Amino acid sequence: MFQDAELAAQVAHADFDQPNIARMYDYHLGGSANFAIDRTTAEQALRVAPTERDYCWANRAFLGRAVRILVTDHGIDQFLDLGSGVPTVGNVHEIAHQHNPATRVAYVDWEAIACHHARHLLGAEEQRVTVTEADVGDPETVLNAAGVAGLLDFTRPIAVLAFGILDILPTTDGAGLVARYRDACVPGSALAVSNNAQLTRTDQEVAGLRSLLVDTSTPNLHMRTPEEVAALLPGYTLLDPGVVPAALWRPDQPVTDHEAQRGNVYGAVGILP
Repeated sequence: MFQDAELAAQVAHADFDQPNIARMYDYHLGGSANFAIDRTTAEQALRVAPTERDYCWANRAFLGRAVRILVTDHGIDQFLDLGSGVPTVGNVHEIAHQHNPATRVAYVDWEAIACHHARHLLGAEEQRVTVTEADVGDPETVLNAAGVAGLLDFTRPIAVLAFGILDILPTTDGAGLVARYRDACVPGSALAVSNNAQLTRTDQEVAGLRSLLVDTSTPNLHMRTPEEVAALLPGYTLLDPGVVPAALWRPDQPVTDHEAQRGNVYGAVGILP
């Protein structure tokens, strides 16, 4: 694990005094790019809502399956990962490159440590993978950033990934934001979305999570129903099985309803006709 002082020296403009949801997520997945304050807050989240780690793993596993199927079944070889967070086990480019080594991936996140750690892990991938530090809530800036515009060919299909990001942005108009990215894409492009849900979480647990997030850099938490998640994909045709608990989206092995519910996250993938 990186020492906090080491990371602080390498990324001087990062916020080291406030817990960050991307670094907390990294901690829950067993990653190394997090600080003591992130680890403490993540453990508090587990005490408040014991299924938080289930959420992280269900979300990450869904990401892997969605990327694999978009590459193998739909021939997509370009990905724009919004709010990519800290790269950890099962990075988008690692999964995609297993099936098509020519796949290009543009990671975008506003968190300095996430971007720093991503660049640290890239190594020889620089020709096929970029990392852009930008606010995903500003599509024009993201789409015009050198790391995105210089890597992805928007005259060809692109898969936009929005995993665990639309539910923590300040705006509740996730569909409006998605539409601005969609309008930059051609037919055959895709959108994959995951969103926090209240499946087994109690009202008390949700309130506790929201209380914890107030002190982080992302104090918002927009729980959504299946219908509200479907509305986040305007203009896209949903792939089967539609909007479902993420663990039930084309699982690699049998998953019980109880296991899927503990993830407390919905997932969906759509194709732009």
